[in-house]
Amino acid sequence: MTGELEPELLDPKTTSRRVFETDTRPIILFDGVCNLCNNAVNLALDWDPKGKLRFSALQSNVGRSLLEANGRRADDISSIVVVTENGAYTKSDAILKITEELTPLPLLPLKPAAVLGRYVVPKFLRDIIYDGVADNRYDLLGKRDQCRFDADGEFEDRFVDDSLACVDK
Repeated sequence: MTGELEPELLDPKTTSRRVFETDTRPIILFDGVCNLCNNAVNLALDWDPKGKLRFSALQSNVGRSLLEANGRRADDISSIVVVTENGAYTKSDAILKITEELTPLPLLPLKPAAVLGRYVVPKFLRDIIYDGVADNRYDLLGKRDQCRFDADGEFEDRFVDDSLACVDK
């Protein structure tokens, strides 16, 4: 026992309002202990030079609150989730929503491919493929002991401050 008290958390809807109060960028909720997921976050950071996306671990206070605010269980880490002011996207819809914002090379936005993929490949088929990867993600690249954090502060404005889910003291 470390002797640290758990912070008192706000209700999920209040947390959701707080995280979008001054910053309306979508938030990607990712499995913070999954190496595949963390590598995908690194790729998204590199391919999103304008900083259109923010990030939070599914296991964080903010992540858990945003899951609940959008009708999911707080402990549900089965899918990547993209949360916007207006709702949430999961599984392949989340991947396509993220892809719409990425630009891996100058003059090579991925939005047209994402939009095309949404209409050409049926959702049930996209989700079967997504589930196959998600269900085996720890086997593919392993797992960390703790959630990722931005140690050097390079992307500080891209990771949602977890204290937004806590009652101010």
